[in-house]
Amino acid sequence: MIPMASVTGAAAPILKTNVNTDIIIPGSYLRSQSADLAQGLFAAWRFDDDGKEKPDFVLNQAPFRQAKIVLAGANFGCGSSREAAVWALQRFGIRVVLAPSFADIFYENSFRNGVLPGIVDADAIAEMAEIAATNPEFTVDLDRKLVLHGNRSWAFDVPESRRAALIRGDDEIGMTLAMANEIADFHARDVAGRDWAYAPMGRASRG
Repeated sequence: MIPMASVTGAAAPILKTNVNTDIIIPGSYLRSQSADLAQGLFAAWRFDDDGKEKPDFVLNQAPFRQAKIVLAGANFGCGSSREAAVWALQRFGIRVVLAPSFADIFYENSFRNGVLPGIVDADAIAEMAEIAATNPEFTVDLDRKLVLHGNRSWAFDVPESRRAALIRGDDEIGMTLAMANEIADFHARDVAGRDWAYAPMGRASRG
């Protein structure tokens, strides 16, 4: 994964609650491995039945066409457990989603695919959305766990192990390898204390 120490870019407000994965990436875009998931992101909201852009949707508006951050409502990513919802956000260019809460599976899928789901209280999201309407560029600083805009800042929550992995660019295997020394120490202690568990098959148990 691409390391992420900070992200600076337009923050697009999509403040509806309970935005589900079918809205994030409709099932019609999952029928082919060659489907353009970036094009499919929020397709039902971005395009009309003729495939033309709906000008009132935020991602169709000039400041947000290259958005890197989404300001979202509570329970973002609910519904079916399609990992492609995160892929669609990532391929569009979104690296961060800030919301008061996330659906559990979407939350974990985000970390596994290099997208930060930062938890921010609803009042802070509302403040940021109001600012973004006229001045949309924000910075998300993973080192300090802060969202920055001018002289304003808002804290976000993220598990420490996940924060460190995003900064390093580690996937799940990388997270495990980063703990290689601790794993080796545990293994040595376990062999010393439970050598019977490592005995070859067929050796008599020592009870």
